[in-house]
Amino acid sequence: MIQDFLSETARRHPNAPAILTSQKNVSYAEFEQAVSRLAATLFANGVTKQMRVGILSRNSPEMVTLLMALLRVKAIAVPMNIRFSESEINSRLTEIAADVVFFSEEFSGITFDRKNAFPLKELVHSAIDKNDKHFAEALTLEQDATIIFTSGSSGNPKAALHAFSTHYFNALGSNEHIPLRPGDAWLLSLPLFHVGGYAILCRAILAGAAIAIPSPKEALENSLQQFPITHLSLVATQLYRLMQHEQSKVKLKELKALLLGGSAMPQALVQDCERENIPALASYGCTEMGSQVTTTTNTSQLLTSGKLLPYRELKISDEGEILLKGKTLFKGYLEGKHCHEPFDAQGWYHTKDLGKIDANGCLIVIGRKDNLFISGGENIQPEEIEAALCTHPDVVQAIVVPYAHAEYGERPAAFLQMRNGENPNSHVLKAFLEVKIARYKIPDIFLALPEELVQKGLKVSRSKCQTLLKETLGIRAN
Repeated sequence: MIQDFLSETARRHPNAPAILTSQKNVSYAEFEQAVSRLAATLFANGVTKQMRVGILSRNSPEMVTLLMALLRVKAIAVPMNIRFSESEINSRLTEIAADVVFFSEEFSGITFDRKNAFPLKELVHSAIDKNDKHFAEALTLEQDATIIFTSGSSGNPKAALHAFSTHYFNALGSNEHIPLRPGDAWLLSLPLFHVGGYAILCRAILAGAAIAIPSPKEALENSLQQFPITHLSLVATQLYRLMQHEQSKVKLKELKALLLGGSAMPQALVQDCERENIPALASYGCTEMGSQVTTTTNTSQLLTSGKLLPYRELKISDEGEILLKGKTLFKGYLEGKHCHEPFDAQGWYHTKDLGKIDANGCLIVIGRKDNLFISGGENIQPEEIEAALCTHPDVVQAIVVPYAHAEYGERPAAFLQMRNGENPNSHVLKAFLEVKIARYKIPDIFLALPEELVQKGLKVSRSKCQTLLKETLGIRAN
């Protein structure tokens, strides 16, 4: 057993700011009280140990409070990707056998396949207003804490089960590498349904730093001006956008640390960081390890992913695959009530990422073993999009390949063989896909699959499609 890390921080730094919003600031003493009351309310209403609790909400103080309260009653928090379609949400909730669901007002129009779905705001406010009871129980490193869906490197997101130890040691190792203390503020710029967003929460609480929660519709560049941010987590796409604003560049220079993840840094962006003296740190991580695995120490290493952080282990297999284990390793993937442990005989997790260690001991990630590509920090699997397209009655065959994009790194393009032999209608197909897959997976470009690439009985060459796409885009540009 260990002391509840929020309670301990509140005891040591009761007046330090814990949550910053545009409306008010909340101290650690106030945050602790709100979490304790909500935990008591949850417990009184039957939300107890090992129950799986789905959460559908954008980042908010209410969601942060609920996540910590669920940890305290030893229930398992399952933050859902708000980009999922209604059918995807219900499918994921069924997949992990959720016991109850809490949703924010924005998602009140969703028809859940289960009756036990309740408004989040009402739950939190009723606890704060009416419940004077307090709930405190020692946490254990072994207790199941979260189920966080991966970005979908195998085509469909996998439900990763984490013990509290994953998040605790991930935050501890990160804070040993990137100093964080009371008075600092980390902007919650990543969604809490991503492991990177949950990691920000744990790092800040462990260190006694503040979590700055911007309004859902607030532009990132405005949030930088609004809050006294010292630490920031971004994907390269977000940094690219901020660099277009002079005021944002000034704020970025003032940061103590800017942690970048999600995909490799474009060389032009690295050069911008060096030229502007922005304290950027590149990192490599994954849902299965609770977020960060490696991190750089300065801008000269930005084209690498840095060195291994404490409490993690890493090795490169003979085939060049990155293998991971350590105190931050997850428990496995959930398949209903069963937990599948995808580890080899020595306990290593095989990431399917290819990499190498350079002469300075820094990790260089080469790429995936399969067709996966990353767009704006989000994993995209071509076969998933192809399957969705092929459910359209007029689509005979679909091939999806990535193309280079200045802002997002890469975006998907689709080659289609249509039943009527006509060119694909992008407007019709985009509308069709909106109820099938997350919006960021919808291709930007739809092209007819040339007859010369369609050979009966043989697969269409993806490399030939990519070559043709580059030629087509070149013609368009000219």
